[in-house]
Amino acid sequence: MFEQTFKNIDDKLWKDAGCSSELDYVEQTSWILFLKYLDDLEKDRADAAELAGKKYTPIITGKYKWDNWATPKDKNGKLDHHKAITGDDLIEFVNNDLFPYLKKFKGEDNSNTIEYKIGEIFSELKNKVQSGYNLREVINLVDELRFRSSKEKHEMSVLYEEKIKNMGNAGRNGGEYYTPRPLIKTIAKVVLKDFKIGQTIYDGAAGSAGFLVEAWEYLQNQESGIGTKEAKILQEKTFYGKEKKSLAYIIGIMNLILHGVSAPNILHTNTLAEDLADIQEKDRFDVVLANPPFGGKERAEVQENFPIKTGETAFLFLQHFIKILRAGGSAGIVIKNTFLSNTDNASLSLRKHLLETCNLHTILDLPGGVFTGAGVKTVVLFFTKGQATKKIWYYQLNLERNLGKTNPLNENDLADFLKLQKSKADSDNSWTIDIGDVILRQAQDASFDLSVKNPHRQVDSSLREPAVILAEMKSLDEESAKILKSIEKML
Repeated sequence: MFEQTFKNIDDKLWKDAGCSSELDYVEQTSWILFLKYLDDLEKDRADAAELAGKKYTPIITGKYKWDNWATPKDKNGKLDHHKAITGDDLIEFVNNDLFPYLKKFKGEDNSNTIEYKIGEIFSELKNKVQSGYNLREVINLVDELRFRSSKEKHEMSVLYEEKIKNMGNAGRNGGEYYTPRPLIKTIAKVVLKDFKIGQTIYDGAAGSAGFLVEAWEYLQNQESGIGTKEAKILQEKTFYGKEKKSLAYIIGIMNLILHGVSAPNILHTNTLAEDLADIQEKDRFDVVLANPPFGGKERAEVQENFPIKTGETAFLFLQHFIKILRAGGSAGIVIKNTFLSNTDNASLSLRKHLLETCNLHTILDLPGGVFTGAGVKTVVLFFTKGQATKKIWYYQLNLERNLGKTNPLNENDLADFLKLQKSKADSDNSWTIDIGDVILRQAQDASFDLSVKNPHRQVDSSLREPAVILAEMKSLDEESAKILKSIEKML
């Protein structure tokens, strides 16, 4: 039922002049879903208070309650068409009354409350649906959804993830919104295996909060039978993030809420605007999980916040992550594979800094096609802070098929990596290098070249197979055709 409802909502939004892309569909669905979720949450809290013999004070009151403005019901529980506003009246109420009311919640003192998150979300959002009749139909469809049981919440979170995935696939910057979940799950299993409740997890390039969501899911599965105190710590004092872009921020908040984190600690801010020199011990985290944006460029004034100056966004993020990680803390970072071998001064300095301040114990080399539409090859850096690197264990993921939108990465693809990584064992796809040998071999140029060179394979792994390139070109052609088709429909 949920899946069909989501499709019907997209159909309604597709007809609206204010919504022109998958990004708009997700954004507009998100704020309406959020208000319906909030209504169901309030009903659950009211029921719990009544059972405990207590009085519940609702967050949303009066005409702004979902049952009053969105779907007023008659005595038979059906939509009361005489009271349900629509058309221009509905747009007028949403834009000039409802949104300003919700924005005021940002005045709350405690940013960890759901009240504050309500205000923050609606300070960043605006209603893009121009037809009140289309909006009325979408609201009616959303009202059919339920968030009351664990099963319903789980099904909704899975479908929402699918929408985020589709949004990521809608543009060539797909990696910005959607890191493949099998990859995130694998990174979490490596980095969080020794995690203890009370420690903190951070993503300074949170996007749609995929890393935080999967970390939450992983810990939920590991920590069965935890008490109320521990559950509260997991809910309120474990997961932290920052996100610069408004749409990604909103989707990240919604994604965490649907997965069960009721008041996510994600800030809407530019992580890179923070001067590294200002980061104190109290600001640090025990775990960093992230996939910083590929190929971004930062202005000169932003670069001044970093000791190693570079316009490459991902390299600035890596400096930030090293600095903000607590001594003894662990990280799993996705980055372009060119970081391992670039010869510019910034890359050389950053590699040297990483090797000298952290134990870069594992590098996972990923094949092309992992990030749909991104068109780059990536590696995952696994490191702990506080001791210099002595040995690096490499694993090169060699698959017998081409990855793409219709043939994505799955968890089975990474099972061998997880198995071998525990002991850092050698195989046809894995090997270990001694950093002392690297430094000695490169004493003259001091390049600290860490590029992936599988000693068990004759072919240079950095060269992509023609079939992979052709498959990627085909995928991009199909993507372009869909975009042109959607433009033609609007003409």
